[in-house]
Amino acid sequence: MDPLYIGVDVGTGSARAGLFNARGELLASEAMEIQMWKPKRDFVEQSSENIWNSVVFCVQEILKKAGVSSDRVKGLGFDATCSLVCLDEFDRPVTVSPSGEDSQNVIVWMDHRAKEYAEIINRTEHSVLEFVGKKISPEMELPKLLWLKNHLPDSWIKTKRFFDLPDYLTYRATGKEVRSLCSTVCKWTYLGHEGAESKDNIGHWSDSFFREIGLGDLVNENYARVGNRVRPVGERISGGLCSRSANELGLLEGTAVGVSIIDAHAGGLGMIGMDLKGQASFSEAPEKRLALIGGTSSCHMAVSKEPKFIEGVWGPYFSAMVPDLWLTEGGQSATGSLVDHVVFHSPGSNELIEQSREEGVNEYEYLNEVLDRLCEGKPMAWLTENFHVCPYFHGNRSPRANPNLVGMLSGLHLSTKVEDLAILYLATIQAIAYGTRHIIEEMNEAGFSIDLLCVCGGGCKNPVFLQQHADITGCSLVQGKEPESVLLGSAMIGAYASGGFSTLEQAMKSMASAGKTTKPELSLVEYHSKKYKVFHKLYEDQRSYKKIMDSPLNL
Repeated sequence: MDPLYIGVDVGTGSARAGLFNARGELLASEAMEIQMWKPKRDFVEQSSENIWNSVVFCVQEILKKAGVSSDRVKGLGFDATCSLVCLDEFDRPVTVSPSGEDSQNVIVWMDHRAKEYAEIINRTEHSVLEFVGKKISPEMELPKLLWLKNHLPDSWIKTKRFFDLPDYLTYRATGKEVRSLCSTVCKWTYLGHEGAESKDNIGHWSDSFFREIGLGDLVNENYARVGNRVRPVGERISGGLCSRSANELGLLEGTAVGVSIIDAHAGGLGMIGMDLKGQASFSEAPEKRLALIGGTSSCHMAVSKEPKFIEGVWGPYFSAMVPDLWLTEGGQSATGSLVDHVVFHSPGSNELIEQSREEGVNEYEYLNEVLDRLCEGKPMAWLTENFHVCPYFHGNRSPRANPNLVGMLSGLHLSTKVEDLAILYLATIQAIAYGTRHIIEEMNEAGFSIDLLCVCGGGCKNPVFLQQHADITGCSLVQGKEPESVLLGSAMIGAYASGGFSTLEQAMKSMASAGKTTKPELSLVEYHSKKYKVFHKLYEDQRSYKKIMDSPLNL
């Protein structure tokens, strides 16, 4: 019988598992929500125990749904958000919370408590920062570590293992402490491109950087708490599933487990290598493709044969997604969460919920129907001619790299009907797309030639989101035949780790195939060029407002 592979994805709000065959076909999937705490503004926390238990439930369920025996599952891959996990010497959770609850031992990626420490790190202008667009983000791990050291010193001392969440999952699955080149390079400033490959490590940490930012004690410990064994994505972890985790998951002890990957990067793996008719192959022209993974936030993943340094854009990261290629990573801190926020926290939301229920559709399907009615034969984009949104409600990840920016709306009326909410919804999607256009322009200016977006994620199931992104960026959008590209990317890691494919690139090509294509409407180029100018003007105006308010008062 054909071998099967499991991909496990832990996103911001849920854990998921998918069972795939070697052709990349999804046979069964399951999801379960995970707990989240927000004890203070900018604080977002989770529980590693709750996350693992959710993973266990999902894996058990997909085996039941598919009706397959555990011996058919040959490999397992894990991806997760780049959240910080704290464990003590006995692998028990250590609190990261002002509540003092040890169960709350995960600082979620979107937590911005460490903004002050990100600024302190950035003022060093250390050469390491060249590989994060010259500005580290509070969403990364080192600012969070500094916050813990200074605000929860007992937790800092008590914690014996600091994990990126993807690496925690493989540690829990195998009992082997192996850190991923993906997470350490992208979120911890590990220099994965320097030094020859050895038995234990590729690359190295920067001692001078850690000492300069106030984390010299980690250097003195030979990085034991943050990882001194770093391996490439998908490499088989020796021993595979340990007996404890195998029993919990319902799989065989020794089942192959691959070195982990960040969730967005798994989505990139699941899409970017697919063959497309009439297009140059990925191996021939990797610089022409960008993987757009849209969820709570959005990530924009592009790879190149040579490193490309772009201020305000993360990277270049060597072998952080596709082996031997340099990853450049743009992103938006709030996309799906931003759309949810403006829709469900605006006047008219109660009316929307009631009317969508009466129609038997979800709220976004109903808003799309309202927009279609309002068009009256004109392009939908024109509905926002006099309504504009600055989408930086949770700061800007790239290319402005400023977590302190805020959102703005221009064009409000006293009316609060569902029709007004629909226009706000459309303008918000357009603003997100203008942000993507901004990122692509910066990448292309640095030597990419992106004209094709490989897209996946929740927002990418929305036809309005897709068409607005195509029209605004001028790029064609291609969805994978298998819409769950993040799960598929993790399953590819399991397949490669098990020996089902000789290389990770072979798994990418064999397991991914193209689905629907959305092409840009060329008649709207001039209109969106005008709106794009307004998009930039909103940012400039925000800066001018701050300058005025920061000027001294004459009292």
